Amino acid sequence: MTDTTDSRPLAGRLALVTGASRGIGAATAIELARDGAHVVLVARSVPDLEAVEEKIHAVGGSATIAPLDLTDGESIGRLAKAIGERWSALDVLVLNAATLGTLAAVPAIDTKEFARQLTLNIASTQALIAAFDAMLRQSVDARVIALSTGVAAGAPRAYWGAYGASKAAQDVLVSAYGQEVARISKIRTHIVNPGPTRTTMRARAYPGEDPATLKTPDVVGRAIADLVASDAADGTRVDLPR
Repeated sequence: MTDTTDSRPLAGRLALVTGASRGIGAATAIELARDGAHVVLVARSVPDLEAVEEKIHAVGGSATIAPLDLTDGESIGRLAKAIGERWSALDVLVLNAATLGTLAAVPAIDTKEFARQLTLNIASTQALIAAFDAMLRQSVDARVIALSTGVAAGAPRAYWGAYGASKAAQDVLVSAYGQEVARISKIRTHIVNPGPTRTTMRARAYPGEDPATLKTPDVVGRAIADLVASDAADGTRVDLPR
């Protein structure tokens, strides 16, 4: 039952965040919970998810941890079934989990690694949308947020072909879904490019960069929570500055 005395902007809403064990995913989950949403935390590491859950409790929020490997499509189906048995609607789906892979020239891309990258960065996105479509349609104001990158928005970059291509495909997939359901549901889709942010993935891509020059993940998390609470139109893309 929704607490009618809770005036927070996302009170009574249910959110699911993938890649929620650290970085932008964790920060987004914390900010959504701070605003009143109950957040389902999805990632592989139980200890890391439990640490995020503790931080959510510290800001007065609530969460449920759901450890699983998103490259396992059957696990996604089981998760959706379990959540559907407890809640009737999903209000927010944040598609944050992704793998950078090895930065390499296109002819040198490792085929097996690229296949794993496509599975997580694209196939799991489709599997999550398919699994939670029915619950999203039950929401009175559902949002699907996909985390993107600057190298996927018509700005290809040398050696970033594999990652950029996977994220560009994700953006198209999510945007197409938004157009498909726009007139028959209350679902809106948004693309968020966080820009340079102090994360483990960024450190791997730019090992010589001074992390002190970058914004922290909580800035991105706050922007996403504000986007969810806003009246932004379907298809809105947000590109955050450095």
